Amino acid sequence: MTVRVNDKPHAIANAATLSQLLGELGLTERRGVAVAVNDAVVPRSTWTVHALADGDRVLVIQATQGG
Repeated sequence: MTVRVNDKPHAIANAATLSQLLGELGLTERRGVAVAVNDAVVPRSTWTVHALADGDRVLVIQATQGG
């Protein structure tokens, strides 16, 4: 199935969870990451059980620091 991650198509396995998607993107271990699916924020504590569906829109925001 295909989801959109930050407005770019990304193919993932059927019945994939948000945690699996973020693992593919190398983001599961990073701190300062916030995720919304279809405009609803998904708490990190539910990433492993949040099932994705074909066509879902995933927004990933990473905090950065600097000056």
